[in-house]
Amino acid sequence: MSGSLNIVSATADPALLDLPWHLPLDAWPNQNIASLPKGISRHLVRFAHLSGRVVAIKETTSEMATGEYDMLRRLQGLDLPCVEPLAVITKRTDEDGAPLKSVLVTRHLKFSLPYRALYSQTLRPDTATRLVDALAVLLVRVHMVGLFWGDVSLSNTLFRRDAGAFAAYLVDAETGQLYPGGLSNGQRENDLEIARVNIAGELMDLEAGGRVADELDPIRISNGIVAAYRSLWTELTGSESFASSERWRITERVERLNNLGFDIEELGIKTDESGTTVRIQPKVVDAGHHQRRLLRLTGLDAEENQARRLLNDLDSYRASYGNPDADEEMVAHEWLVRVFEPVVRAIPRELKGKLEQAEVFHQLLDHRWFMAQNQGKDIPLAEAVTSYVQDVLRHRRDEVTVIDPPTGSITMPIPVTDAVGSDDDEPDWRLNV
Repeated sequence: MSGSLNIVSATADPALLDLPWHLPLDAWPNQNIASLPKGISRHLVRFAHLSGRVVAIKETTSEMATGEYDMLRRLQGLDLPCVEPLAVITKRTDEDGAPLKSVLVTRHLKFSLPYRALYSQTLRPDTATRLVDALAVLLVRVHMVGLFWGDVSLSNTLFRRDAGAFAAYLVDAETGQLYPGGLSNGQRENDLEIARVNIAGELMDLEAGGRVADELDPIRISNGIVAAYRSLWTELTGSESFASSERWRITERVERLNNLGFDIEELGIKTDESGTTVRIQPKVVDAGHHQRRLLRLTGLDAEENQARRLLNDLDSYRASYGNPDADEEMVAHEWLVRVFEPVVRAIPRELKGKLEQAEVFHQLLDHRWFMAQNQGKDIPLAEAVTSYVQDVLRHRRDEVTVIDPPTGSITMPIPVTDAVGSDDDEPDWRLNV
């Protein structure tokens, strides 16, 4: 280091001082750099090793780095899915004392991928639709806390596998603005239009490079976020009226919201003067219903769809328990010890970086079901685990940091470049077979 470096960080890590801050980010030596696929950004972004983990470092101005760091910390406090900010480094100078750009340091989100790394030979329509649906859910959650994103796109989002779907995380918050009083309809529609246009452009870019299936329609897919967003927004915030004799519809509404993964902290219920009509409207809706139930019962922290799948297996275990009055927490502990943990322990050490534990368990359940269908009989758990590990998991690409190229016969895109150079230059993607 040289000069008076200034580090602002919520979690002090002395290893930050060991990184070569006196060098421009594009000149950092290879021993500091982690080669991970990344999205397209207007700023230079590189991944680096820090204290046995991987961090993302973005060069920008001091004002933008500080503003985005503060915004990400506020969003974390609101339980919004986003990357974790670690530090802002300002007053950087080179060995001759010339000023260098400030940087924002965020923790790399394990088992996450940019959208360009989530397809194999070509991007299929169903994969693109699932990505857009995940982004629609994230945008609804963003708007519900009063955040105007301002730059909604697939590139500014990271995706994690979630039991056949995807969970979306906000990555770039430099254009975000929080409005404590909530967003107007015009602000929400503006963000939604930005999302539609950006997604269409990103998919057209892939289409021009021959990286999407012939039947994929970028306009139709991008329009899908509008429909998905409005449907979810109406379900979460819209009011409905019904006859007072149909009070069961209150429970039905709550169950629909729970099935979408949301909890209701407060439900507004009003009747008219005659008492014949009831009007209900959820006032505060919070995401993560299944996540919280799984965490409460088992201590497992999973994505929402993964949690739903694990809870389904837990509920099936409880149904076959033989005692319908058995304590739920006791049965959950037994399921954890006798079912989930043996599966996790059965995964060889060298394969534990392939997928998250909850995703492994979800895929194992699918694999066991297909085996049973093919063989026409129930498959013991141990037999299914052995088959899944050898025939499926061993041939998957590591997704804990997605550094190594794929193995086996599965094809996945990897960047030929070593994340060297500006993000303005799109990396050359090719297939390794």
